[in-house]
Amino acid sequence: MGIPPLSRRSLLTAVSAGAVLAAAAPLLAACGDGDSGSGGGKVTVEWMDIATTEPSKTLYPQIAKAYEAAHPNVRIKLTNLENEAYKSKMTALVASGKLPDVFVTWGGGVLKQQIDAGLVKDLTSDGASLLGTITPVSQKAYQFDGKTYAIPYDMGMVGFWYNKRHFAKAGIKDTPKTWAEFLDAVRKLKGAGVTPIALGGKDKWPGHYYWAYLAMRVGGMAAMEQAARSADFTAPAFVQAGQHLKELVDLQPFQGGFQNAGYDAPGGQAATMGAGKAGMELMGQWAPSVEKDASGKGIGDDLGWFPFPTVDGGLGTVTDVFGGGNGHSLSKDAPKEALDFLAFLMNDENERKLVSSGAFMPVVKGAESALGDPNRKQVAQALAGSSGFQLYLDQAFPPAVGQQVNDSVAALVGGKGTPDEVVRQVTKAAKSQ
Repeated sequence: MGIPPLSRRSLLTAVSAGAVLAAAAPLLAACGDGDSGSGGGKVTVEWMDIATTEPSKTLYPQIAKAYEAAHPNVRIKLTNLENEAYKSKMTALVASGKLPDVFVTWGGGVLKQQIDAGLVKDLTSDGASLLGTITPVSQKAYQFDGKTYAIPYDMGMVGFWYNKRHFAKAGIKDTPKTWAEFLDAVRKLKGAGVTPIALGGKDKWPGHYYWAYLAMRVGGMAAMEQAARSADFTAPAFVQAGQHLKELVDLQPFQGGFQNAGYDAPGGQAATMGAGKAGMELMGQWAPSVEKDASGKGIGDDLGWFPFPTVDGGLGTVTDVFGGGNGHSLSKDAPKEALDFLAFLMNDENERKLVSSGAFMPVVKGAESALGDPNRKQVAQALAGSSGFQLYLDQAFPPAVGQQVNDSVAALVGGKGTPDEVVRQVTKAAKSQ
């Protein structure tokens, strides 16, 4: 499935559809073989995905072949692209008005644009039996106006991954439960000679997690919902979120050179955390595997996890979660066999294979029992017990708004912006859509 955070970031389309269409014209023929469809004879289901790395690179073809063996009249034509190449090709295909039968999606603003263009199949009715086996929270990112447009296959949330050894060295006896306790933990880590937080400032999107979570903790889910309806982020919850984030920034908690550090690049956020050079990082469910890959080792049993703290006096609760996942949508013209294949992909046996591989978080009810790692179990339990869910802001809104969130928050974190400027700039971008 590639590197999950890059999958998430792929929604921020930076290239115009026209330019991509011209560059990618030779690719368009890949979607629409002459034998596609269910009008008798052999049926081809075209599946475009991002499974370019293990274990999904091996698992997906195995599952496709097993389906073909049970359905001799169906051919699953799987095309895997790296995240950025996938994003570019999908932009071109949307412009052409022809999408693959099955394609990976992260929900939010880009999926909504595809839906509004009439290119995506509504799965609410035809997929009801399959959706009934899947946890409700994992479906939220793909639901619009009471209808569901994708089948999830991975779901998670953002939280703090921390180094237990560093916390013990700093005399931090328990994980922070409030923002005040969190700031105190940062001070203690600095006092013990430990870099408190690893951050990939160059990529910008990791920093927006702090602002978004703080807004949720101050204003609750109601503040997020109101901003989405009104395209207005000037409410007190968002201003206060910036003020609280500035409290953190003023403590200078990040590693040296963080503004030029990528998330998964050599020497970046994940590598710093994985090499044991920071006390914690705020990241999604994929963090342990990327820490290990980026650093070459990871910190093993020293790694722990805790949810984003509450804010004293805030309306949000610790059970309001922020995150996202991955799903598969169907094109409006996909044959009925495409949905049948997704049901096969997500059956109990295959779901357990995916989850036990270590690369996927469970979405099928009961599949959490396949989790072996205690930290991943904590993430799954937090999701299962969530009272509210917010999709990543740079995914929940149209790409231009998401990019402005990332840019404005990055400026605040870098000492070049103010809390008031963040809300004004994001609101201006939202109002322009």
